[in-house]
Amino acid sequence: MVTVAVAEPRAARAGSTPAWRGGLIGVVGLLVVWEIVGLVFFRGRNGLVPPPTRIVAHMFDDGFVFYWNNARATLFEASLGWLWGNVLAIGLAFSFVVAPIFERPLTRLGVVVYCLPIIAVAPILSLKFHDQAPNIILAALQVFFTTLIGTLVGLRAADKTTLDVIHAYGGGAVRKLTKVRLRAALPSLFAALRIAAPAAILGAIIGDYFGAERGLGVAMVAAETALEIPRVWGLSIVAAGLAGAAYGITALIGRLLTPWAPKGAGS
Repeated sequence: MVTVAVAEPRAARAGSTPAWRGGLIGVVGLLVVWEIVGLVFFRGRNGLVPPPTRIVAHMFDDGFVFYWNNARATLFEASLGWLWGNVLAIGLAFSFVVAPIFERPLTRLGVVVYCLPIIAVAPILSLKFHDQAPNIILAALQVFFTTLIGTLVGLRAADKTTLDVIHAYGGGAVRKLTKVRLRAALPSLFAALRIAAPAAILGAIIGDYFGAERGLGVAMVAAETALEIPRVWGLSIVAAGLAGAAYGITALIGRLLTPWAPKGAGS
């Protein structure tokens, strides 16, 4: 009995350790190892793995304006692509529920679009469109299929008994969609949207490699050409930070709007 009484408080103390502490230790450990590897193997301008301290110093030398001007262009393209890609995907998912006859052919078309290599599509878009349009389309293509499938899964997960009640009272497909399916789909929808957010940024950056005036991808190409390896890493860190922020903001909004959903579903 004494052993059990002593073991329980210890288990409680172990369980009370903040969840973020392990992640913080892992990040700090990774940075330390990265610093050591960079100091040992980074040689001059041609080294591929500069230490984090050198990357940060180079970012301060470049200044906030340099990174912000390029990040702003990428964010604008990614935001428009995210918006139009998701609007189209959600609209099609709703139409599939109201008119199921269109689901099979259009879903197959979506699979074909999703399977197209973005590296092969980007040059064609660059020839056909101008200015920022190719990057916006690429960002939209990156998010379309994920949101379409996530929305469809959520709409199909609506409670069957509730749908039967609405049907018994004379409600049709539209009434079922607005009264039951939409609320049921929100957790899956936000799960898809938070994956789509960094995907849109990736699509916009890839589009920069095929012709653009400014953006993170354009700055990366210029830095690679000039063999400014620390700048390439700095731009990559900024891109990763933007993708992580987009993911986190979308997850937070999903959690606030779907408090009834399981923790892993809407956030």
